[in-house]
Amino acid sequence: MSKKIILIMTDTQRSDMVSCYKNTGLKTPCIDSIAADGMRFTNAYTAQPVCGPARSAVFTGLFPHSNGVCTNSVSLCDNVKTIGQRMRDNGFRAAYIGKWHLDGGDYFGLGRCPDGWDADYWYDMRNYLEELPYRDRKDSRSAEAMHRRGVTDGFTFGRRCTDRAVDFIQTHTADDYLLVVSYDEPHGPSVCPEPYPSMYENYEFPVSPNVYDTLENKPEHQKVWAGAALNEDRSGVKIKEKYFFGCNTFIDREIGRVYDAINRYAGDALVIYTSDHGDFLKSHRLSGKGPAAYDEITKIPFIIKCRGITEPGQSYGYPVSHIDITPTILDFAGLAAPKLLQGKSLLPVLRVGRRVNEYIFIEFERYEIDHDGFGGYQPMRSVYDGRYKLTVNLLSGDELYDLTDDPYEMNNLICNGGSETARDRLHDALLDWQNVTRDPLRGYYWSNRAWRSGAAAPSWAYTGMTRQRENEEYEPRQLDYDTGVEMTEAVRKK
Repeated sequence: MSKKIILIMTDTQRSDMVSCYKNTGLKTPCIDSIAADGMRFTNAYTAQPVCGPARSAVFTGLFPHSNGVCTNSVSLCDNVKTIGQRMRDNGFRAAYIGKWHLDGGDYFGLGRCPDGWDADYWYDMRNYLEELPYRDRKDSRSAEAMHRRGVTDGFTFGRRCTDRAVDFIQTHTADDYLLVVSYDEPHGPSVCPEPYPSMYENYEFPVSPNVYDTLENKPEHQKVWAGAALNEDRSGVKIKEKYFFGCNTFIDREIGRVYDAINRYAGDALVIYTSDHGDFLKSHRLSGKGPAAYDEITKIPFIIKCRGITEPGQSYGYPVSHIDITPTILDFAGLAAPKLLQGKSLLPVLRVGRRVNEYIFIEFERYEIDHDGFGGYQPMRSVYDGRYKLTVNLLSGDELYDLTDDPYEMNNLICNGGSETARDRLHDALLDWQNVTRDPLRGYYWSNRAWRSGAAAPSWAYTGMTRQRENEEYEPRQLDYDTGVEMTEAVRKK
């Protein structure tokens, strides 16, 4: 029997925009049907809440600080291999349809198929724009302009991606394959046809308590980020985004078309659905996404369904991460995961519900290179254990939240007298993760925080961790700096 893996990804769709996660009045019946057939992960997180870096973790199994995509408009390191290359090299067909954002080009990509993926099906956002006449191309970047013109389903990027995905599924019934369907929607400009915008003409997204967050005792860079919103009267605040929310339901329908094809032609496939990151929607007086680890932008919808492995309607509440997707795909395909991967297979979760992650990690360096207008360099590292979330903002203030008692992350406990044990345990885990993953920004400044007593004195050598990784394939083994001898067993210290 052939093995098939289908990964469906949206852009800027936080978990409470999917109705099987929270009933906010938004309609996502097709995604809900995947959850009804499989396992819904209720504590899933992106590796970095920015489009390119988030995708880099999904498609390499390495954190952005390890694969090179620490910001948008930066490409993967030359010696980093994608899951497409790994699958192709092990006899699987690999097809990628949709937003890529990992080639170092602008937002739309370079329009060229990367190594490992099937060129016959490659279709990124530049390919889409180049299909359009000049006026259509310009108007396609405005939901209002396209609404006035009467946009059709067939005009949208989402519909054209879906058509290619359905064709692939129908055509390759006998093949082993990995298919990625990566939508740009509902990310702005959120172009979608009627009736979707009209469905949300008078709709207001529920306002949560952290919309009123004053950012008191919060990092300074968040107050700068909030700008004028920091002091505005929020007594009558409303969240009305008819195009964004309409596009959320529109792309749900497109996902439903793909899922219908899966059920008809690939019923035994491993189906993974997720989104790259969320959107603040005025929470914490912030906008978009960026250098913060709040749930609104880091907690993402994540569902896995596979006949014979998942049971209908399951849910799983322990923390998981996008970094776990590549190891899971390799495990399902019967392929060994190389030692350099930084996540864990979720198949034990699917089969027996076992917890696989004691902690998950989130990072941030920078937002954009090409059109940066978002606060500049803001290095952040965050760790979450399912209850407590510690965020170290290297150039700003640090944060600790108890999400059991404070699910909206309003009360910063970083200097709270009763939280030292949990805080310091998370801090130790974060520092260890930086060392194990060879974080290029690691150093004594992450450990010597004002709130951390007993930290080691600043040292130029820091922990003495080696810089090499224990690579096993695609390139010669790296050589130890001191001896020039090939590394066969990576060591923690020199």
